[in-house]
Order: sequence, then C-alpha cells, then structure tokens
Amino acid sequence: MRVLVAGGGGFIGGHLVQRLLADGHSVRAVDHKPLDEWFQLSPAAENLQADLSSLDSAQSVSQDQDWVFNLAADMGGMGFIENNKALCMLSSLINTHLLMAAKEAGVKRFLFSSSACVYASWHQDHTSIAPLKESDAYPADPEDGYGWEKLFSERMCRHFYEDFGLETRVARYHNVYGPWGSYDGGREKAPAAACRKIANVALGAPNNIEMWGDGKQVRSFTYIDDCVEGTLRLMESDFREPLNIGSSETVTIQDLFDTVQEVAGVDALQYEYDLTAPQGVRGRSSDNTLCEEVLGWSPRTTLREGIAPTYTWIAEQIRQSQ
Repeated sequence: MRVLVAGGGGFIGGHLVQRLLADGHSVRAVDHKPLDEWFQLSPAAENLQADLSSLDSAQSVSQDQDWVFNLAADMGGMGFIENNKALCMLSSLINTHLLMAAKEAGVKRFLFSSSACVYASWHQDHTSIAPLKESDAYPADPEDGYGWEKLFSERMCRHFYEDFGLETRVARYHNVYGPWGSYDGGREKAPAAACRKIANVALGAPNNIEMWGDGKQVRSFTYIDDCVEGTLRLMESDFREPLNIGSSETVTIQDLFDTVQEVAGVDALQYEYDLTAPQGVRGRSSDNTLCEEVLGWSPRTTLREGIAPTYTWIAEQIRQSQ
C-alpha cells in the first residue's frame, strides 16, 4: 500500500518507516525537521520536510495515500512537557489538519499516536496504583498540556469516523524506548537518560548519578519493536476505540537505573535524588487485558532485553562524540 508516516524523522516514526518498507509498502515519510536531523533516513522512502500544522502541507502530503500514521508532535520527556505546555497543545493542529486532509483525499485508514498521559491523575497518584485500563481516561483529568492535546485529538479521530466515515485507530503508547532516539538535549525520556548518564560513567565520568525524584515512581516501559508491532496490528484490526500499547512489566525508576547499571557492567554508583525536578505521576502502568482480547497479542520484550540494545547504541553515540 501507499503509506504516509507523519513524524517519520522522529524516534517511533523512523522505526515504523523501516518496518513498513520491510513489509513491502510504499512509504512517504514527513517531518518538520531538516532531513539531516532525522533519527533514521531511509533511502527507499520518499522523505519530505514539511510543517504539518499547516493545512496546505497536510493536504499536499496526504494525496494518493491509502494509510496515514500520525506520529508527529512537539514533545519530549517530563522535562520538556512540563515546561512547554503551549507547544505541546499546538500539536493538535497537526492531527486536526491531517484528519481533514485524509478525509478529503479518501484515505482508507488513519492512526493517531496517543499517550498514557491522557489518563486521569487520580488513577496515578501513588505507587501501588492498579494498571490503567482504557476506560480510566474518563472523567477527564489528563496531564496538563500534553495530555489534554492527546485526549482532544483522540476525540477528533472518533468524530471523524462518526461524522465522515474515516476509519480511525488510536494507540495509547506507554513510555516507548529503544535505539535511534533522543538521549540528550532535554527531550529524552527516562530510559535514554539513564543510559546516557551511566554510559558517561563507563566512559570515565565521575560515578555520581542524578535521578529525578526519589526513584520510587512506578512505570512500564515499552520497547520500540513491540510498539511498532502493536501499532501495525491495531491499524489492521477493526477496533476503533483507544487501545493501550504498553508493557505490563512494572518497575520503579530505581529499578530502571539498576537494570542499565547491570547491562553496562558499572559498579559503585552514587545516586543523588533531585526531589525538585520534574517527576511526572507516582504510578503508571499498562493494563493489557483489552489489547490481548482485541489483538491476541501484547508486548513481550522485558526491560532487561530492551535496555541491552538501547544502552549499546547510546553508549556508542557518546563514545563517537568524544
């Protein structure tokens, strides 16, 4: 098929482009970043730089496409989304304009990449919280800024199906990580930050490691290959409601750092806990009951299995930059 990947120069988008090409599809990858700043640039794809918050651009790139995957957004880790709420909210323009363009172009299916940040805050205010079910997004009280943008865009997808018959799918991603993504500069997420900090120690930096929060925050982290597999399975399914795409393995942030330390083979780290830094919610993990029911599948990669290639890639990037 002819497939548009919006955000194709980003982390998840780059991996999705590679998979779609491997599966034999014709891929148009679009991102607002210059091509030399893309995480992965696939010569076999049609690679375009465009600002998809513009309706004209969205219409132009959506022409003659069978499927549209919208992974384009202005976002990053907690440090970014807590300090750039307006920029995060503006990403709703991207999804709105892509939906409008897809409807006009006769696109067969449209997938929006949502986030676990849509879930109501009271379901995430302590570390012993139950895994999040899809229904836990309502009554609405999502992450301020980024979470509201995702929840609004989910509703837009729903209404474009109800009003115009556009087949839409919504994937709620839970903390996706892996190689070929941000690991410094402020947009990186916790797994990449942990890998960077410990790789620096392995390469000769002092062994004191700063951790945001007390290390007891609970998360589930989803390896990129599982994310892409779940995304494609959801797109191919007949399920139109939001669906968790996330690992059910729950760990603390301290567990995450300990896993990276084990993979790196680094001893005697000294942790410094910054309780004033952005920390996010206290507990967030994925309930995969519906995912198993709908897709007959759920993410299987353990944190230890996923951190190994992630750490190796990040450590090599740092080594090459020294």
